[in-house]
Amino acid sequence: MKRILFLFLLFSAFFVQINAQNIEIYPTNWWVGMKWHNVQLLVKADKEGLNKQEVSIKYPGVSITKVHQLDNSKYLAIDVAIAPTAKAGNVAISFTEGGKTTNVQWPLKPRRKGMGTEFAKGVNSSDFIYFLMPDRFSNGDTSNDKIAGMRDQSLNRDSIYLRHGGDLKGVINHLDYLQSLGVTTLWMTPVLENDMPNRTEHGYAFTNHYKIDPRYGGSEAYKKLSDALHQRGMKLIQDAVYNHVGSYHFTFLDQPTKDWFHQWPTYTGTSFKDQPLFDPYGSKKDAKITTDGWFVPQMPDLNHNNPYVANFLIQHALWCVEEFGVDGWRIDTYIYNDMDFMNRCNKALTDEYPAMTMFGENWVHGVINQSYFVQNNLNIPKKSNLQGSVDFQTLFYGIQPALNEKFGWTEGVTKLYNTLAQDLVYKDATRNVIFLDNHDMTRFFTTVKGDVEKQKMGIEWLLTCRGIPQLYYGTEILMAGESNPDGLVRLDFAGGWQGDKKNAFTGAGLSADEKSVQDLIKKLGTYRLTSSALKTGKLMQYLPDDGLYVYFRYDTNQTVMCVMNTSEKNKTVNFNNYSERTSGFTKATDVLTNNNLGSQFTIAAKRMLVLQLGK
Repeated sequence: MKRILFLFLLFSAFFVQINAQNIEIYPTNWWVGMKWHNVQLLVKADKEGLNKQEVSIKYPGVSITKVHQLDNSKYLAIDVAIAPTAKAGNVAISFTEGGKTTNVQWPLKPRRKGMGTEFAKGVNSSDFIYFLMPDRFSNGDTSNDKIAGMRDQSLNRDSIYLRHGGDLKGVINHLDYLQSLGVTTLWMTPVLENDMPNRTEHGYAFTNHYKIDPRYGGSEAYKKLSDALHQRGMKLIQDAVYNHVGSYHFTFLDQPTKDWFHQWPTYTGTSFKDQPLFDPYGSKKDAKITTDGWFVPQMPDLNHNNPYVANFLIQHALWCVEEFGVDGWRIDTYIYNDMDFMNRCNKALTDEYPAMTMFGENWVHGVINQSYFVQNNLNIPKKSNLQGSVDFQTLFYGIQPALNEKFGWTEGVTKLYNTLAQDLVYKDATRNVIFLDNHDMTRFFTTVKGDVEKQKMGIEWLLTCRGIPQLYYGTEILMAGESNPDGLVRLDFAGGWQGDKKNAFTGAGLSADEKSVQDLIKKLGTYRLTSSALKTGKLMQYLPDDGLYVYFRYDTNQTVMCVMNTSEKNKTVNFNNYSERTSGFTKATDVLTNNNLGSQFTIAAKRMLVLQLGK
């Protein structure tokens, strides 16, 4: 009899276990007092039949307005209204079928304090952005180098395509270093969970929007980094990806609806062409391939016209700002997103966080092309509300040819002048982010063929031109590398790993040239912190003359004269040739050396001077 009873109890326990359901809710929590108070929950069960269950909420101030059945019976979309009277607490959401109920606790939190002053502050031309890859910057916690159960178990610093072990603790450990460069803002490649089988070092193939990758330290490490930045008066930019996810994302492995992703009869990649989106003579077919084609086979393309997808992405953006204290967004692969969706998403962020700013990766060729994707002065039927762009034009058609081409009517530094002259198409060109290199392209030191003086000129331009300067990690110590075919633009930062022979944080082992470039950034970056002209002043540029390019940054309090000599010979500079900006000034003080050059001076070939004018 005891044996029969035992078997019955064992069978009963087994029956309950196999019929139990695990339910996940996204967003994983929300907050009281949000403007976005009508939240659409994406609910996922680990077995079919969720759409047959009755859903209820009994919590003061929180109610269900609609339950949506999706194509996949493992999912539901639940519209929840949060009243202004609702208090923080755990909202019990009940799922009932056949007399059996599963209760899931959904946290409703008090809001983060300090919106617009301590977080969600936005990024502007007063800032100086440092951009790094967490896996390649510094390993502060070796215990998270590998995480059991994750698909990518690689750890080999000798391979550019495998993980190296850098993490958020490593970044926290070196915030003093960033500040010594004059940096005010940190931008990193994505930190969300990237549980793909390989090539996970870059982070752009999300597999769960609501988890921070544990190999970086997880959500607690991300919060600690955010807090550490804000305690120093610094800012945090998050890298957002709306266009695609990784092929191991839970919504791709088990799709909520048939049209969650753009589907094609056979694999169709984007053409990477932006022109069909604004071409007055373009075809709809070409435009569709641009936006709906997949970026790569491992990154399924999200369908922004699906309202559930749109809500999922918008709410995730709001969630990240509130949960982690994000100050601004860099938006990946912006041109491949649906513009109507992006306008809606950008507006949701600024409605909730008025000081929030966003800039997009618009890797296009041409000022008109780039301006189409941001707030502009163009008379066109469809307008973007994106505030700024990663400024590929001042890179490709500006500083690169300025330093690498001989001067000519349309060549060399004339291209830089001409590109900036077209700023009239932007609503506010100072919101564009200017840069010399990044994780996807050949490093600047390689682009200028290892010329240290050209590297310095590029950096001096970066920190004095209009816009928001962004420095890619390692540019300050002459890191080199081609983007293709070897991908050596993502090497480890010297000193970020125990046992490194060279340490850029302390200066140990740096060559004289490496140290001189690092010192240049420290001096000019620190100077920029208190220079009203460089941070928010106006720009006036003069036509380049035989390779000599002179421009000014100025306001009512300060005038900075920038002199770039791209020619092969020394040049004489006289205030009289620039009287609109030099009138009343009698001296020019070199910001880097503190030497007074007077109102007439000589600048050596292949050199740049940054001068503060005085009377």
